[in-house]
Amino acid sequence: MRLKGILLGLLGVLVLIAYAAAYVVDETEQVVVTQFGRVSGEPKTEPGLYFKIPLIQQPNYFPKNLQEWDGDPGQIPTLDKTYIWVDAFARWKIVDPIAFFQTVTDMFTARSRLDDIIDPAVRNFITSYSLIETVRKSNRELDTFEKGLEDIRENEQTSYKIETGREKITQGILRQAQPKLDKFGIELVDVKIKRVNYVDQVRDSVYGRMIAERRQIAEKFRSEGKGEASKIIGEKERDLKQITSEAYRTAEEIKGRADARAIEVYAAAYGLDPEFYSFVRSLEVYENALDSRSALVLSTDSELFKYLKGYHTQSVSGF
Repeated sequence: MRLKGILLGLLGVLVLIAYAAAYVVDETEQVVVTQFGRVSGEPKTEPGLYFKIPLIQQPNYFPKNLQEWDGDPGQIPTLDKTYIWVDAFARWKIVDPIAFFQTVTDMFTARSRLDDIIDPAVRNFITSYSLIETVRKSNRELDTFEKGLEDIRENEQTSYKIETGREKITQGILRQAQPKLDKFGIELVDVKIKRVNYVDQVRDSVYGRMIAERRQIAEKFRSEGKGEASKIIGEKERDLKQITSEAYRTAEEIKGRADARAIEVYAAAYGLDPEFYSFVRSLEVYENALDSRSALVLSTDSELFKYLKGYHTQSVSGF
């Protein structure tokens, strides 16, 4: 019984030793083993079960996957003296865990080193280029430009030709910062500008310019609309005069043909008895020329009243 107890005790001690000696590395981690504060052996970068000397060796875990760095937004002047707010971010990873452990030791210190290196690089490149270089990455024509705005900004777009662009600026930031991070065992995978915005004073000026541009475009459209309206009204007046002229000509032609036909009918009718025609025409003259207020002094042999004289002579003779 006593031997059995001793064996069980030894087994328990071995289990404790094995438990204290074993450690696990998963797929997102890498481990640097230290012995009395100094690095011992190669870093463990593959996932699996590993062993160390209990109480003497200590595993130090570091992430193997991508880590994020989010910069502190700040006010930066561009090369053309325009003040903007710039918010940048980056992605990084630990590629040499031993160098990382020996220089920065932990993740908090690593992020502090990244702040000290990336922020100045961002500021240096933003101040070295004009605003349009920071905002755009190519000279592609903007789809959001209205037709009127394109006409107004035709000259401005020529002066805003992109030579470097935002993408190359961020690549330059990465190239400038990476050599300073090599000694920390850190690889800077990517740097991007998350947000660019004007400061309050510049934003008000830009908004005022945008409003003025939109008003100019609206006025241009109104002017074009008035011109088109005048054109339509002019065409309407021209067509109306043409229609009226053609209608008047047609009416006059009809009236002329009607008058000619009437004269022809009258001539045919009165040609049968010219004396009767002369008598009827004289009566019409009497009707139109004489009334109760008319007074005429004519000789007795006037042709105008020959029918009245004949009628009067007949009336007297008959009386």
